[in-house]
Amino acid sequence: MNKKDYYEILGVSKTASADEIKSAFRKLAKKYHPDVSKEPNASEKFKEAQEAYSILSDDAKRKQYDQFGHQAFQGNQGGYNYQDFDFNDIFGDIFGEMFGGGFGRNTKRARKGEDILYRMSISFEEAAFGTKKKISIDVLEDCSDCHGLGGHDVKTCSNCQGRGTIRTVQQTMFGTFSNETTCHVCSGTGKTYENVCKTCRGNKKIRTDKEYDINVPEGIFDGQQLVMRGKGEPGTNGGPNGDLYLEFMVKPHPIYERENNDIYLSFPITYVEAVLGAKKDVPTLYGKIQLTIPPFSNSNDKHRIKGKGITDMRTGKKGDMYIILDVLAPTKLSKEQKKLFEQLKETKLDTNEKFNKISKFL
Repeated sequence: MNKKDYYEILGVSKTASADEIKSAFRKLAKKYHPDVSKEPNASEKFKEAQEAYSILSDDAKRKQYDQFGHQAFQGNQGGYNYQDFDFNDIFGDIFGEMFGGGFGRNTKRARKGEDILYRMSISFEEAAFGTKKKISIDVLEDCSDCHGLGGHDVKTCSNCQGRGTIRTVQQTMFGTFSNETTCHVCSGTGKTYENVCKTCRGNKKIRTDKEYDINVPEGIFDGQQLVMRGKGEPGTNGGPNGDLYLEFMVKPHPIYERENNDIYLSFPITYVEAVLGAKKDVPTLYGKIQLTIPPFSNSNDKHRIKGKGITDMRTGKKGDMYIILDVLAPTKLSKEQKKLFEQLKETKLDTNEKFNKISKFL
């Protein structure tokens, strides 16, 4: 075993950093640990990885190894005695991941609270111009009765004697490891209470409806989110609160379509208005305007009205409004109207270029 290349054993290059060496050993230790691995040579592979890591993780020993190879450690019964190496730190991380334990360290950690997602339905106009809304969120808060302590009449936890942790010692084939875990009785506080709070039943938190005033900015898009920092669920062990995410669901408008900050309106006109031209009142988000439709207009002709779109949230610049003409055929004709169309049918019209092209093939 001692003649093998330590870098090769860990699967790293000779220029690998200390973090790369540690990461490589962690992977091998989890893969070949005898308590979890079913491979027949797991124990041997695990010992090889231990020996390689004990040398390469020590700057002085790594330098000796790089210069003299295994000969640098021949004074110790033909090789370096890696059993003297302290693996407690890294095994604490590895065993904690594999077995859920807290080897050599306190597992009580501050954790951020859960984020909350709130979907808010608003109208097309509210999205365009902004609005104010009041919302109610079901959140956890410190119990007002016990002030978030979980009980009354504090006393020292008898299970951990006020330390907040329980320390045990575990003997393994690789040495002795101290195991320090959070006390399950006091949850790491070192304190318990003579009387459990009746309001929260010792849970320290209670659910309550929290109201917030929301300023919906003008120009908000469908599906866009805003975040309110610290308005989510409370953290644990002193951790910060989560965040409240507001997602806006914009209802479709009966006549308008939005594309970025521009507004589109499909506007119907008659055949007569399309041929002769007309002046038509057109609704916009800002009130009606009069649109001049030139003679000989066609369906899908586009008219741009500057500044009648939606305000950009970042720049404050307004988009435009586009009016798309939709020439509609009549669905009913009186006898008089039908007669006029028959007369028009007999009249030779100056048709456009598209009709002229088709007529050549008839």
